[in-house]
Amino acid sequence: MKKYLSDYKPFLLFLAKFFAVYLVLTFAYQSYLFEFDTNKNEVDGFTKTVASQTEIVLSIFDNHSFIMKNLKEPCVNLFFHNQWVARIIEGCNALSVIILFISFVFAFTGKFGKTIVFILFGSLIIHFFNIVRIALLAMSVYYHPKSQEFLHNIVFPLFIYGVVFLLWIIWVNKFSFYASKPYKK
Repeated sequence: MKKYLSDYKPFLLFLAKFFAVYLVLTFAYQSYLFEFDTNKNEVDGFTKTVASQTEIVLSIFDNHSFIMKNLKEPCVNLFFHNQWVARIIEGCNALSVIILFISFVFAFTGKFGKTIVFILFGSLIIHFFNIVRIALLAMSVYYHPKSQEFLHNIVFPLFIYGVVFLLWIIWVNKFSFYASKPYKK
């Protein structure tokens, strides 16, 4: 048993760090969400921010784009060309994706300062691309309504997870302690 623990120590440490950070951040996020009463259709502040920022991006393409609080559900309605195209719910804000990203970066340890900076910039990049993703999805639904399910369930999740995957590749190969170092003779 000791041999297995010794042989798999790096992998087991990775898993332990990943799940510890993931559980702590998920608990903190769920505690934050608990402050909002979904029975009263309250929407959390970060989701509202994402909706507002998406509205700003869409207004570049159409000055008849706007958001409106949904009175029947805990979400924000998104309009493009004065037409309702989507509802932005808590799951659209990408915070759970950012938590996953942060957990992975911490699990693949790097220098503390670089880790913090990479997490901050990576989280901002994910947030930015999430806003772009929602705006593109809204425009796509407006122009191609029959493709909504395919776009929402397959194309756009691949888009945001693709961004996260590229950030992970950069982290592991350039900044983590596992990054390959030049061979010294």
